[in-house]
Amino acid sequence: MTAPNPTFFIITCSDTRGIKQDTAGAALEALIEQQGWECRGHVVVRDERADIAAQIVRGCDEVGADVVLTCGGSGLSRRDVTPEATADVCERDVPGIAEGMRAHSLAITPYAMLSRARCMQRGRTLVVNLPGSEKAARENWEAVVKVLPHAVSMMAGGGH
Repeated sequence: MTAPNPTFFIITCSDTRGIKQDTAGAALEALIEQQGWECRGHVVVRDERADIAAQIVRGCDEVGADVVLTCGGSGLSRRDVTPEATADVCERDVPGIAEGMRAHSLAITPYAMLSRARCMQRGRTLVVNLPGSEKAARENWEAVVKVLPHAVSMMAGGGH
């Protein structure tokens, strides 16, 4: 089975940025487009667990994206609740992707150890927590971009 071109939905989690200030989300849109893939939507939501969870459900179930990328909210601040919101609405952990992102980032900065980012599966959608800074979001994208088509193919019933 040929790996499909994945579709994406981006959720930026921030109390301080709107869509115009969201350079990380905009960079991810551009990186998706460079691959020839489709971004089906991009929203900014406050760092509220229920609001983030609702947007993840929307991206998976209503928009029908293959991959939902969250951006921000995965650090140690009290307002960083993206990993918890992800776990609230997803069924299965995909720890290797989060571990891979941290390992990739650790070669760049020791602060990668402070990431609580998760990767989980909701039905046939992969949900990946990325950092909120543009630089870190780009670096983490580099760590995962090559495996996304295969992951999407597997979730759609393709073999290994």
